[in-house]
Amino acid sequence: MNQLALDFCQRWRDQREARRPAGEPFNPSRFEVGLVDHAEARAFVEQHHYSGSYVAARCEVALWHRPAFRRKDALVGVAVFSQSMNQAVVPARTGQPPSVGVELGRFVLLDWVEANAETWMLARAFALLQEQKREVRAVVSYSDPVPRRTADGTMVMPGHVGTIYQAHNGRLVGRSSPRWRTYGPDGREVSQRALSKLRRGEVGADYAYRVLLAMGAPTMRRGEGAAEYVKRAISEGPFTRIRHPGNYAYAWGLDRRSRRRLPPTFGPYPKKVSRARLAGDDVLASATEEDDA
Repeated sequence: MNQLALDFCQRWRDQREARRPAGEPFNPSRFEVGLVDHAEARAFVEQHHYSGSYVAARCEVALWHRPAFRRKDALVGVAVFSQSMNQAVVPARTGQPPSVGVELGRFVLLDWVEANAETWMLARAFALLQEQKREVRAVVSYSDPVPRRTADGTMVMPGHVGTIYQAHNGRLVGRSSPRWRTYGPDGREVSQRALSKLRRGEVGADYAYRVLLAMGAPTMRRGEGAAEYVKRAISEGPFTRIRHPGNYAYAWGLDRRSRRRLPPTFGPYPKKVSRARLAGDDVLASATEEDDA
């Protein structure tokens, strides 16, 4: 069943989750929010965010720490507003055309940054987005409420219900569809789009194959079809499949007119993380392209 979301703020370092106690004092005079170079933002996110991956950025914003005795500010957080991979997301979640909406695709702060820094940074990141991308009128973001663990049981992501989005007055506009998801032994999700490319022999199939091998999947047998291989690799490899209940979707309109176009509120803000159902061997054996959705 559901478990209570703990009273803490999430932080990250080297793809490992850490926690700061909610209500901890935060001194904004020691920090500054500003734009950041693409290469620096990408390197930071790929090193520290639990996904280890980046997104198609449209605007990258940094949280800088200003130490008293250093000449150079230190990068301690990044928010990435990105192009949605699915062109239907922005219209469905905001009522706006895809061209005027973005996703908050990545948001990560280092483990020592005090609690309450998220909402302070997020407000300024939204302001910078409006300043830099005047055509953007809406933002969407998702929160994954299902905890993730490595094969040895180490927690890498405890699940989050979007507490900072709630604090920033995001409207809960829905939930993504439930579906089976696959996770590697390090707790990272296996991209279903990558598996689809491998099954169909599309551009990027070779890279997807190498990623599976790096995660511990068996090698492809001589004469084995790609679709058959994917099914066997997920079944025989060190992967976990769960029935995920869906991520929560939050949206913001950046002006009065855009706020009026947002969908109705989906329901009360969630306060509990979710528990997903593990797949049995029979489900693993019947894995199909339903995952490509």
